[in-house]
Amino acid sequence: MAHRPKRTFRQRAADSSDSDGAEESPAEPGAPREVAAPGSAEEGPPSGGGRAPVAGRPHRVRGPGGRGRVWASSRRAKEAAPRENEGSESRVFDMSTDEEDEIHHSSESKDDQGLSSDSSSSLGEKELSSTVKIPDAAFIQAARRKRELARAQDDYISLDVEHTSTVSGMKKESEDDPESEPDDHEKRIPFTLKPQTFRQRMAEESISRNEETSEESQEDEKQDIWERQQMRKAVKIIEERDIDLSHRSGSSKVKKFDTSISFTPVNLEIIKKQLNTRLTLLQETHRSHLREYEKYVQDVKSSKSTIQNLESSSNQALNCKFYKSMKIYVENLIDCLNEKIISIQEIESSMHALLLKQAMTFMKRRQDELKHESTYLQQLSRKDETSTSGNLALDEKTQWILEEIESRRTKRRQARMLSGNCNHQEGTSSDDELPSAEMIDFQKSQGDILQKQKKVFEDVHDDFCNIQNILLKFQQWREKFPDSYYEAFISLCIPKLLNPLIRVQLIDWNPLKLDSTGLKEMPWFKSVEEFMDSSVEDSKKESSSDKKILSTIINKTIIPRLTDFVEFLWDPLSTSQTTSLITHCRVVLEEHSICGNEVSKSKQDLLKSIVSRMKKAVEDDVFIPLYPKSAVENKTSPHSEFQERQFWSGLKLFHNILLWNGLLTDDTLQELGLGKLLNRYLIIALLNATPGPDVVKKCNQIAACLPEKWFENSTMRTSIPQLENFIQFLLQSAHRLSRSEFRNKVEEIILILVKIKALNQAESFIGEHHLDHLKSLIKD
Repeated sequence: MAHRPKRTFRQRAADSSDSDGAEESPAEPGAPREVAAPGSAEEGPPSGGGRAPVAGRPHRVRGPGGRGRVWASSRRAKEAAPRENEGSESRVFDMSTDEEDEIHHSSESKDDQGLSSDSSSSLGEKELSSTVKIPDAAFIQAARRKRELARAQDDYISLDVEHTSTVSGMKKESEDDPESEPDDHEKRIPFTLKPQTFRQRMAEESISRNEETSEESQEDEKQDIWERQQMRKAVKIIEERDIDLSHRSGSSKVKKFDTSISFTPVNLEIIKKQLNTRLTLLQETHRSHLREYEKYVQDVKSSKSTIQNLESSSNQALNCKFYKSMKIYVENLIDCLNEKIISIQEIESSMHALLLKQAMTFMKRRQDELKHESTYLQQLSRKDETSTSGNLALDEKTQWILEEIESRRTKRRQARMLSGNCNHQEGTSSDDELPSAEMIDFQKSQGDILQKQKKVFEDVHDDFCNIQNILLKFQQWREKFPDSYYEAFISLCIPKLLNPLIRVQLIDWNPLKLDSTGLKEMPWFKSVEEFMDSSVEDSKKESSSDKKILSTIINKTIIPRLTDFVEFLWDPLSTSQTTSLITHCRVVLEEHSICGNEVSKSKQDLLKSIVSRMKKAVEDDVFIPLYPKSAVENKTSPHSEFQERQFWSGLKLFHNILLWNGLLTDDTLQELGLGKLLNRYLIIALLNATPGPDVVKKCNQIAACLPEKWFENSTMRTSIPQLENFIQFLLQSAHRLSRSEFRNKVEEIILILVKIKALNQAESFIGEHHLDHLKSLIKD
């Protein structure tokens, strides 16, 4: 299949029917322009079924872009005017787009139909030689009307094959006659490139090869020119350098000695002096080198001796072995304690919950019994015997509670009689007895917890659970390597390591029981004391940090446990619990206290818990009712007995509070014991009582509870301000007793005033009542 030749842009005569304007159309960039006459688009009929040889075809110049692009033709408007070749003013113009398309199609039809060489050459010469003329507007309008009339004869385009031949025939006629050129819709639009012949392909390939060869040859030539230029530059530089060097060498050779320079005169003495100076410098340098040499020799000797001593000694290997064994031991100890600490905490929680349950049982029972007994006495005082069904049930419950209270009192009274204690006052007992069934359950639960305590370190070697063995390991370290021992701050680590082991031993320790084991009798306490004593005897010890081990243990382990007992388990109304707690607190707070912010904070937390718990007891547990004198005149009446019990219970709390003298500050005790309890409850109950021996006895008990330290000042003539109400009550009681049959009790009151340092009040009372025989009491 033959290929379509490359498209070129040429000018043609304006008598073509497709021309619409006179402006030039720019050709492709870089492509040469050719001017062709309209006659060059004639096509000849194919002969013999093949393409006729083309002779005399005008030569086309191929641009540098190779083959041309395919341009799509635009459809011409229906109002295009007809063109003629004669009778109008002519002018030269460039092709429009439609004209280019027509030239392109005419060239393609020319290739397909094979125009004859003679006609092509003659037409080409004629077109090139002729002048392009453009018809005027009237001629174009006449040609357009003529063409429209020709179209109006046929209203449709036939689809028969003969139409093609008719169209082709019309094309042939239109080629001969420019006025009969077909419209755009009658043209045949090619959509693909026409195939080229073998000869055309060979010609294009040869042209492209020639162009590539010419480009490569030009590049090679430029490369050669550049290389030659660079070589010339290099040769020129080298020659300049050689010339410069030769010039310098020549100038140096020409240089001559300048005779105008003068030198100092030289003689033998100057030379000798310079030689001596040089010799002296050399001798000093030699001596310094000798000294350095001797120093280096001495260093070498000392290094050799040190090496020999280290090689001959085997202590280093033993030391390394010891440190390694201590490291492994401490790691295993820490792993063991980390594993067991969870079990220890669970056992501690179980024991604490058991004791808390028991303490809450006693407290709730005391408050319920006090409430029901007070309600029952109020009902008796009102003599209200009528009651509804609800009150009847309450009365039955109250009656059952009163029977329980009386049965426990009877048992305690019988026990005191058997022991010979006949001076006991009702209301001062703790009333902490449990029923037998509840006691058995409590003991069983406590036994189970203690069995778990024994099994905590049952599977552990003694070196990791025995405090004495653990301290022995660190004691060996301190004796062998004291420097590294103190540099490692072992005194700070030992309390942390011993904390879980000490807590296991404290699980069964109850500081609220009088028969509880004291801290100094515990095994861990003794082991730590021995470890501290051996540290004092150590002559290589650099510091006394080991002396603080016991205090740190108490601060970190014992004080927090005591604080928990005070906040949740301690009953300030119980004298036995208070006495036992004070004993342990004195050991902790006085004998083994250290200075430091952290320790003082723990101590202050404990003391704050004690004060807070006593305030709560004063507000919740002290209740002294006031009844009419008619109800309390009979000492055997329930009202009198209940009032007496409550007074002695309040006095018991007053005594327990003042037992903390020495541990708590005086201001705290005076505010809590005297201000809140004595002046608010006890004095009011005494004022409501009938003066007599019982009142004097109660006053003596109050004065006996007061700490003697408050009245040690010999110059003191007036008592402390918080006792002013108590002193006034004593003076009133003395006035009443002096006019009654109990005059002998006035002396006891005077002794009470003297004890509490109310000397001025006592002297004024003695002078007022002329009791001169009692002045000796004041002097004494």
